[in-house]
Amino acid sequence: MATSRETTVARSDVTSNHGPENKTSAIGADGIAPDDTEYQTTNSRRQVGLTSAIFLIFNRMVGTGIFATPSAILSLSGSVGLALFIWVAGMLIAAAGLATYMEFGTGLPRNGGEKNYLEYVYRKPKFLATGFYAGYVVLLGWAGSNSVVFGEYILSAAQVEITRWNQRGVGLACITSAFLIHGLALNWGLRLQNFLGIIKLLILLLIVFSGFVALGGHTKLDKKPDNFTNAFAGTTGSAYGVVTALYNVIWSYIGYSNANYALSETKNPVRTLKIAAPLALGLVSILYMLCNVAYFAAVPKDEIISSGRILAASFFRNMFGARAERVLSVFVALSAFGNVLSVIFSQGRLVQEFGREGILPFSRIWASNKPFNAPFMGLFEHWVVSVVIMLAPPPGDAYNFILNVISYPLAVVNVFVAGALIHLYRRPYSPNRNPSEWAPPFRATLPVVIFFLLSNIYLVAAPFVPPTHGQNVYKSLPYYLHCVVGIAILAGGGLYWLVWAIILPKIGGYRLVREPTVMKDGWTRNVFSRVPR
Repeated sequence: MATSRETTVARSDVTSNHGPENKTSAIGADGIAPDDTEYQTTNSRRQVGLTSAIFLIFNRMVGTGIFATPSAILSLSGSVGLALFIWVAGMLIAAAGLATYMEFGTGLPRNGGEKNYLEYVYRKPKFLATGFYAGYVVLLGWAGSNSVVFGEYILSAAQVEITRWNQRGVGLACITSAFLIHGLALNWGLRLQNFLGIIKLLILLLIVFSGFVALGGHTKLDKKPDNFTNAFAGTTGSAYGVVTALYNVIWSYIGYSNANYALSETKNPVRTLKIAAPLALGLVSILYMLCNVAYFAAVPKDEIISSGRILAASFFRNMFGARAERVLSVFVALSAFGNVLSVIFSQGRLVQEFGREGILPFSRIWASNKPFNAPFMGLFEHWVVSVVIMLAPPPGDAYNFILNVISYPLAVVNVFVAGALIHLYRRPYSPNRNPSEWAPPFRATLPVVIFFLLSNIYLVAAPFVPPTHGQNVYKSLPYYLHCVVGIAILAGGGLYWLVWAIILPKIGGYRLVREPTVMKDGWTRNVFSRVPR
């Protein structure tokens, strides 16, 4: 916890998201400064342009999901027709989520994403929302899963036998490379992300146009697949199966909010977000639907269900022959690497923001952009957690559990983000805030936000419904375990808040007051002072 003060340094290139240069204001009665009026960054830090913002979102959404998850979704839904409807439902939820995050992002255009939105609305008990979200950010390693997938596909392309440790060894090299590129050479990291995003786009376009050829009956199979006749045959009635399938779709769309985490580093952030986010999501949505049609046109239903994570390989084999599978493995590995680059870029900045907020121990270290003009230590923290998650669990249930426990808390967070925006619609004025009225340049509208809220409430509650026989995602673990542990991780952040913000101040006879200060690099960070009661 940082308790010392730093010298406020005036810089000619300092900019503020909401107020004039170097503007400060009084601390509110709740001990929280109205931070939307003082938050400052520097123009020299704004290195993310429109193209990079588009590919930040595109790379985060397009990882390995579209190459594999259609198999699981078809298996869980039971029919081609319902599977396609679930993809449409996931797209609509993602679109509602995008609108919600765009309103918050244009209203609070700074690094930090959900942390800022939750803090802006959930102000009492003070710092509680920040504590809960800190547990979610600090304890979950998003970049670990696709690093392992990268290792699997690289070894497959090299025709090397895949074992637990050589797969994870290659994955370790993948995530370490991503960490070092973004930590040591920010501009080159952005260029590499953009390049890999273009490769992904070309791969998906290849699948789409090959699908049109397959619809015309031109495949290397003796018998053309007939998946669109009686498309709803075999539809499941299992709520657990449908919600699990929907989770898979939503997991493939995760990332529509990725540009929100770096808006302090984005050129003209409001305009850029309003263009980049809808463009990226619209492009991904169209490609996802057409890729599904392509798979169903070229691969028989039974083969899709049995293919697991190699569905795209089956598609390429049926369209181009057996040799194409190795080429595809390289493509999927590059897609996974692009996803890892995008994930660690954004998650490292979330850790940095908690340092700038003064929430974490040794906050000055996590807040710094030194020595490489990048959040090296924030990236390092996420690298450490992701490596532990990647290397520690054994194969099988434990590894699947880790993947699920990472994704489940996001639905919980989204419930509170949507609820926060609905609260602002109902009560736009606050006596402790300047400006007092919530008037962002983009509006999601109340019906859209309510739809996003109800969708995420369903995603939070439905996994507790017992699965039907054969649909449990685990072989031996309880089907609901990842939900309980995901909630416990959020609660861990709440426990940290209880000790730091409530118990210790009572014992010490002080109250915490958070005040902004401008660091020597021109960025605002918060310092907590212990004021005697």
